[in-house]
Amino acid sequence: MPRKIVARKSPIHGNGVFAVEPIRKGERIIEYKGLRRTHAEVDADSAGDVESGHTFLFTLNDDYVIDANHKGNDARWINHSCDPNCEAVVVEHEGDDRSKDRIFIEAIRDIRPGEELTYNYGITLAERHTPRLKKIWACRCGSPKCTGTMLQPKR
Repeated sequence: MPRKIVARKSPIHGNGVFAVEPIRKGERIIEYKGLRRTHAEVDADSAGDVESGHTFLFTLNDDYVIDANHKGNDARWINHSCDPNCEAVVVEHEGDDRSKDRIFIEAIRDIRPGEELTYNYGITLAERHTPRLKKIWACRCGSPKCTGTMLQPKR
């Protein structure tokens, strides 16, 4: 994949990822990389702390999580937005080994140079989404469609 992005400081939150060349709708931009860990491993340490409001963990499937705290790349810096220009797409490995599944970030519309890449994190916590947790997971995307939190309604 050609390098059409750069990571730098973001007005949304901390670091972000920005287009340096035009990116077309449907284009696969970057793979979300990191250490494959089981859900039990993640739950057993502080990397999955719901009280932090910050995570580099990405649920890959029912068995594994990608932990971009270890072996992560620039995809971990892509911020959440309630009105995103990208989406995360899971590509399942053809065999039975679910640890070989992959996640790619793809454009859902054309993106101009200088524009920050964003996707909806789709975070749903097991515990009740209290006002306190919604504040911890506050969204700062600035979109007119902003819900004020990165937490998604439970289905």
